[in-house]
Amino acid sequence: MVYGLIFIFILIIFFEIPGLIRRKLWRELAAFSVFLTIGFVLSFLQVIGVKIPSPNDGITFLVETVSKMLK
Repeated sequence: MVYGLIFIFILIIFFEIPGLIRRKLWRELAAFSVFLTIGFVLSFLQVIGVKIPSPNDGITFLVETVSKMLK
């Protein structure tokens, strides 16, 4: 399963990055690289069985904290 994940991400890289470089879209390339890296790390952790916390918990904590500060 890990090899399949790596293969898919390599395919995405080979299809997307040459066009960005050819058109000299450096900011888009940087953003693409950051999001691709985050996506790969999260996917890899999920494939190897690491429990990834829900982003909903962090958002709830943030909203409750800000709400208490504004009261």
